[in-house]
Amino acid sequence: MNKEKREAIISLIQKEVVPAIGCTEPMAVALCTARATEMLGCRPEKITAQLSGNILKNAMGVGIPGTGMIGLPIAIALGALIGKSEYQLEVLKDLTPEALEEGKRFIAENRIQIGVKTDICEILYIEITCEAGGKSETAIIEGSHTNFRSEGVRSEGVKGVEKSEEDNCQLSTVNCQLSLRLVYDFAMETPVEELRFILKTRDMNMAAARESLKHNYGHNLGKTIERPLAKGIFGNSIYSHIISKTAAACDARMGGAMIPVMSNSGSGNQGICATNPVAVYAEENENTEEELIRALTLSHLTAIYIKESLGRLSALCGCVVAGIGSSVGITYLMGGDYERICRSVKNMIANLTGMICDGAKPSCALKIASGVSTAVMSAVLSMEGKCVSSAEGIVDDCVDKTIHNLTSIGAEAMCQTDHKVLDIMTHK
Repeated sequence: MNKEKREAIISLIQKEVVPAIGCTEPMAVALCTARATEMLGCRPEKITAQLSGNILKNAMGVGIPGTGMIGLPIAIALGALIGKSEYQLEVLKDLTPEALEEGKRFIAENRIQIGVKTDICEILYIEITCEAGGKSETAIIEGSHTNFRSEGVRSEGVKGVEKSEEDNCQLSTVNCQLSLRLVYDFAMETPVEELRFILKTRDMNMAAARESLKHNYGHNLGKTIERPLAKGIFGNSIYSHIISKTAAACDARMGGAMIPVMSNSGSGNQGICATNPVAVYAEENENTEEELIRALTLSHLTAIYIKESLGRLSALCGCVVAGIGSSVGITYLMGGDYERICRSVKNMIANLTGMICDGAKPSCALKIASGVSTAVMSAVLSMEGKCVSSAEGIVDDCVDKTIHNLTSIGAEAMCQTDHKVLDIMTHK
């Protein structure tokens, strides 16, 4: 693989694998609010948020870090009061108790209005208008969680502007060529020093798991799996440790802990799911550091590849995508070659396809646990020479066709499911 292609793929990974505090959807809304406030130049008197349905779905029930509160109103209030757009998805990291109290007052004064934007095609769309002193400014994020339109938009209408050059550089020549074979070859052939940055995912996401296990977040799934009753069922094994350390990090993130994680394709849960199972297996299986680096690269890039055709947000739970990545990484750490990795992917898709996304919330830890347990099972089956065949369901002889069968279901066939899920959530 030539240097230009390697550098392009590395650039893609570094763009898609970034730190985030809290769920990325409310953080993206807070980020957009911070930018609109900066454009306004003063504290807003009124804020109007117009969001795509998927943004609303993913932000309704999740904890906002450091607040003890859930949902969009406090994220929007704090984005205006203390948010800094330069912090990107760590936009609220300057939170103080005083700012939190001010944010609560801002909400109590009914200064925030939230609605669904229906006349758009973008699944990921955030439009924030801040008003004060007879003046207003609007900021828009679309397409990805930190992708601002390149100009401000005033209240009299949306300007037709192009995305920034940085946002248009997502591997314009590589995206259409990504395949599982290319992902594998890149992870195996790239000099290990060029990939060493991926260890930051292990450092950050495993630290989140360790911190979570000291406290009580969400449904405490990670801690519960380590208690006597669960150990009597799961045992004290690599398998139980993988589930515990992955679920624990999700517990903290969905429970609103002020703990950063390394995200993948705009999702902290996907970043956790693509990282912790691989890191735990590598440590307990005593793999080398180089093997860990290549496995993490394989896991994260596989998830990025699948998300390219699935889209940032969909009706399909992200743990399906990231679980496939971790299964691929674990298969490699078990000594698997490309053919065995293909088997793991097919086993995963035969099992988890169809798991719905019903928003970000504490119970996401349960779905992540399902995803990573299936990842381990799929890898073990693959190493035993077992693979779901093309005579079964949506699995195809070609692994890339199998992946696109999955993503076409998630991005196209499940659209009505997405609408129904949002309808149910907003009418409870």
